[in-house]
Amino acid sequence: MTKRVLLLLLVVLVLPGMAGAQLKDRIFEKTLSNGLKVLLLEEPKAPVVTVQIWYKVGSRNEVAGRTGLSHLLEHMMFKGTERYGPKQFSRIVQRNGGQDNAFTSSDYTAYFENFAAEKVELGLELEADRMQNLLLDPKEALSERDVVREERRLRTEDDPVSALGEEVEAVAFKAHPYAQPVVGWDSDLEGLTREDLLEYYKTYYVPNNAVLVVVGDFKKEEVLPKIEASFGGIPPGSEPPAVRAKEPPQQGERRLFLKKEAELPFLYITYHVPNLTHPDSYALDVLEMILSAGRSSRIYRSLVYEKQIALFAGGEYLRVSKDPNLFYFYASVMPGKSIEEVEKALYEEIERLKREPVSDRELEKAKNQVEASFLMGQDSIFALAMALGRHEVMGDWRFWEKYLPGIRKVAKEDLMRVAKTYLVEDNRTVGILIPIEREGT
Repeated sequence: MTKRVLLLLLVVLVLPGMAGAQLKDRIFEKTLSNGLKVLLLEEPKAPVVTVQIWYKVGSRNEVAGRTGLSHLLEHMMFKGTERYGPKQFSRIVQRNGGQDNAFTSSDYTAYFENFAAEKVELGLELEADRMQNLLLDPKEALSERDVVREERRLRTEDDPVSALGEEVEAVAFKAHPYAQPVVGWDSDLEGLTREDLLEYYKTYYVPNNAVLVVVGDFKKEEVLPKIEASFGGIPPGSEPPAVRAKEPPQQGERRLFLKKEAELPFLYITYHVPNLTHPDSYALDVLEMILSAGRSSRIYRSLVYEKQIALFAGGEYLRVSKDPNLFYFYASVMPGKSIEEVEKALYEEIERLKREPVSDRELEKAKNQVEASFLMGQDSIFALAMALGRHEVMGDWRFWEKYLPGIRKVAKEDLMRVAKTYLVEDNRTVGILIPIEREGT
């Protein structure tokens, strides 16, 4: 079976009616009088439903001295309201056969419940209640702050690679709050108060700063009145402050070294690149697939298989972000090899892509892989809702609809052009992890 035939089958079997122009006809959108944006997608392929509420607030909205507020408030959203006491939210969801969770990023904070279809009203009621009635008990706030600090210690400070990534982002961005870690700086977390959380909650957790996404086995005519009943009476808040910071063009390589207890050296290289609103984003996504995505990518084959100087290597293009972000490359140095030869080999692959057009076969393979990944990443009701929500909080869910047509138009000349434009020395930040011996050894 050819890859093109496989893709056609994916469109038929995985996303019935979701491809191309049909998508815009199946998604219902409405903005309530209080400013809440509602996106509904009837998808009756299974008797389930996902209810997701996306708040347009993440670490990019935080100010110096109070980083980590978005993530800490996410934790506090499970600590109870007057109607549903502490720890009751998730218990109620589980008693009704559902699943719930939440996640915070630089650009958004999102919450979801997955239920059997007949429980959709419960999900709406629970989210509407904590949008306006969160208790924010002072003792719970202090306790959860300590939980987050411990989470930071385990996941970042005690993890050399994560610590290096945090340092690289802090150096790569000078003016934009993408320099701030989502979990927050520990010195900031230590000083956060219940009053900080309350102010943040009242500022950003308002209907006019949120998107409600419901996907699953329901009828719009039945669900929309329930949404109005649950959310329609919540008053809008003042318009949250806009993030006005813009990262200036980088005008020279930035290089940093981090010394941590670690087994092997590690390399991070980042370049500033545009986000999904820019037409170059499609070529950068295909470039990612060719150069750095997975074990068949050029960088992995060269550094790991052929030269055998890295244990693993790859990269990631942060396309779906509110503001222009980064293209990452990384590699873990093989024992007995040097960080210098790994870095040099990685640059050689980038420069080769600038000099030599990729073959028709390699380009077609990469575009097929991108399309297949895009389609297979939406093979569930939950994933469909996630894609809608993420793109809407970035500006418009229609960015999602435009993705495959944009990918199909990418030519080999586009790959060379974006590589020459963005993957250049003056635009990069290099982070190097230097292992040190554990104290007492």
